[in-house]
Amino acid sequence: MEINIRKGESKDIQATYDLIKELAIYEKAGDKVVNTPEGMLKDGFGENPVFQLFVAENEGKVIGIALYFFSYSTWKGRCLYLDDLVVSEKLRGNGIGKMLIEKLIEEAKAQNCAMVHWQVLDWNEPAIRFYKRLNANLDGEWVNCKVVI
Repeated sequence: MEINIRKGESKDIQATYDLIKELAIYEKAGDKVVNTPEGMLKDGFGENPVFQLFVAENEGKVIGIALYFFSYSTWKGRCLYLDDLVVSEKLRGNGIGKMLIEKLIEEAKAQNCAMVHWQVLDWNEPAIRFYKRLNANLDGEWVNCKVVI
């Protein structure tokens, strides 16, 4: 299987959205996605983009994504936040996620980021095992906080 990792483009939004929905269903939260492809198009490729993405494709079909944005740490400086890493469920285990993470780390280095950070659900053992194989630090000390508006 030949995999191409490239910067996401506006034409990739529907496939990106479909993968996000697939992930939400896997995470038992399919009904929680309120975003739309139109919203994502505006937010990623409009006048003031707030996210970027890499896509993994095979034979011209998007089969994985790494959607990210830049954040800031008062202690570390510029950082890259990985919001979602998704590989189509039927293609997991083929090294595609690793390729996307490696591309993301390459981008973080090119952008002079101090770190790449993300979250993983505590019950998602396959993802946790994957991140541990990458020598990621899984920090159980911090508690997630959010205010939904």
